[in-house]
Amino acid sequence: MKQLLNQKPIILLISALLLGALFALPLVVTSPALMQIFILIILYAYFTSTWNFVGGFAGVLPLGHSAFIGIGAYTSTVLFQTFGLSPWFGMIVGGLLAALVGVIIGLPTLKLRGAYFALATIAIGEGMRVLFENVKQVGPFKINGPSGISLQLVESSFMDFQFDTKAPYYYIILIMLLLVLLLTYFMMNSKIGYYLAAGGEEPEAAEALGIKVARYKLIALVISCFLAAFGGTFYAQLMLYFYPKSILGLDLSFEIAFIALIGGRGTILGPVLGALLLRPVSELTRIYLGSSLPGLHLIIFGLVLIVVMRYYPTGLVDPIKKLIDRFIHKPAREKADDLSNPS
Repeated sequence: MKQLLNQKPIILLISALLLGALFALPLVVTSPALMQIFILIILYAYFTSTWNFVGGFAGVLPLGHSAFIGIGAYTSTVLFQTFGLSPWFGMIVGGLLAALVGVIIGLPTLKLRGAYFALATIAIGEGMRVLFENVKQVGPFKINGPSGISLQLVESSFMDFQFDTKAPYYYIILIMLLLVLLLTYFMMNSKIGYYLAAGGEEPEAAEALGIKVARYKLIALVISCFLAAFGGTFYAQLMLYFYPKSILGLDLSFEIAFIALIGGRGTILGPVLGALLLRPVSELTRIYLGSSLPGLHLIIFGLVLIVVMRYYPTGLVDPIKKLIDRFIHKPAREKADDLSNPS
């Protein structure tokens, strides 16, 4: 008990300082371009955190996660463009639609193991991209095929999810990320989290103990799809233009998977660490080398993944845990031992 009391104030203080710095960032950073990079780092940490529910805890490797992000982007946008409905409403509708698609996809595919599941998700994601590239209109909804959709510009408004400055976008995605990380924490320490961990590591043994592994994996997938679609709506409102390859392509799915694997899949901070490392690399290569060497960022991600997996197989969260243990946990344990065993 004394050990916990010694550790908690330090951890809470560090967390409070980090949160304070994050919320104060727009007051310090005045460059729109630099603020855009920070927004994208947080957005991709959010994307990867939603992926983590199924790709981290459920023990499978989905490589078509962009499909659900795209559903969110297209749903909120076409509802806004066609009927004038607020993107916040469209965000919820897109989340529900993505969850429904997740159920339809998950029922057959979650029975697959290993590489077969990954290949199935690639096929589904690419199939959806091809579908959206070849459809220009569905009833009253204009999809525009490969040309993509440009959002109608309106006056700066919270309800219309459009702002004149980058700061509102920053705070919105930051709050979304914090809520997802909080949900991740509670899920990790819940019955569902324990069942997913057991089913991901030893599915046969878990099923022998009476755990419905497929059912809990499906629950994780539905949560993941629902939240990923929210991120898709945010992406659409931030960029104000998207097309099938940008929001449904394999590049986005692979980048999310790289961030998770490098940062540490199945952990709370892994997606954040991965996004902090990889997203700036992606933006810089796109800005300076995108026209001459498209796709270079994925090659760099692959090289980083090889190095990280060689020295830290569980991701970059592993050395962070060791530092915390060395400078916080270990001194607290030593102090507790000194108090319990006075000389």
